[in-house]
Amino acid sequence: MKILVTGAAGFIGSFIAASLAQRGDEVVGLDNINDYYDVNIKYGRLKKDGIDPEGAEKGDWVQSLKYPGYRFIKMDIQEAKPLERLFSHEKFDGVCHLAAQAGVRYSLTHPHAYIDSNIVGFLNILECCRHHPITHLVFASSSSVYGLNEAYPFSTRHNVDHPVSLYAATKKTNELMAHTYSHLYGLPATGLRFFTVYGPWGRPDMALFIFTKAILEGRPIEVFNHGKMKRDFTYIDDIVIGVIKVLDTPPSGDPAWSGKDPDPSTSRAPYRLYNIGNNAPVGLMDFIKAIEQSLGKEAEKHFLPMQPGDVAATWADVDDLVKDFGYAPGVSVPEGVARFVQWYREYFGIHG
Repeated sequence: MKILVTGAAGFIGSFIAASLAQRGDEVVGLDNINDYYDVNIKYGRLKKDGIDPEGAEKGDWVQSLKYPGYRFIKMDIQEAKPLERLFSHEKFDGVCHLAAQAGVRYSLTHPHAYIDSNIVGFLNILECCRHHPITHLVFASSSSVYGLNEAYPFSTRHNVDHPVSLYAATKKTNELMAHTYSHLYGLPATGLRFFTVYGPWGRPDMALFIFTKAILEGRPIEVFNHGKMKRDFTYIDDIVIGVIKVLDTPPSGDPAWSGKDPDPSTSRAPYRLYNIGNNAPVGLMDFIKAIEQSLGKEAEKHFLPMQPGDVAATWADVDDLVKDFGYAPGVSVPEGVARFVQWYREYFGIHG
């Protein structure tokens, strides 16, 4: 297949693009490489996949030196005309849409960035998929959509009408927009609600990166909600396997779907929602302990109240993903954290 991967310099996107190219698909990677966090990490991800950072920075088409079927272009999904030209010229079979303005806390101070990227940018993607028909659009949603929900584990059949951050609201909006296009234009679309993805090359604004950096530098770490938090941490390799399995199988409409008792995760249209997580929430203090053990160093902890926009726990019900695709996450948190710490030491040249 010929597949567009948006957000290809991002954490998840870089691994998806590389995995698709490695198995022989023709892949076009797209990213605007914004400065939400250190762009050197983003260029580093591209470099690991054979994409020359200098060419990418200039906005040139860059052919991967590692994967013959992988090309990259620096482009912003907010710019409708260049995106439309790309779709018109390349004629993609599938789209894996991972580009977005990420981060819950950042959305409290930079709300417009989320509307511009996550709403306007996603609309541009949908319009391109509509006018240049593809076999399947897989797009990133988030566990954040569950908001104030306290029914565990989180199910795609639960109500998600009470988000607690603008980031979460934009992800819920993406799901609604995708269903609309699926209903009106027959666009096969699948939304994946990601649950706290971690691993090597992970985002610097995530807890694992922040804690590791602080502990190695001898600085205290901030532990919110006094450590009484749980997250369904999911290792990047498990995520990649799940995403690609979904991408390969476009949804078909469910003729038994009823508007009298509507299931939010399915539709008469070719539309589907899945959680993609580990189905095994881990306490924040246990997560910190795994980092300490991998580093061989104890953290100084500052316990603080819950931050605005945050939630106490996440827990993914992945039964549908298991049933439909044989999804089986296999990397434990201690193992995954150890792999991240090894990468971190190598990347930043920290020894001992």
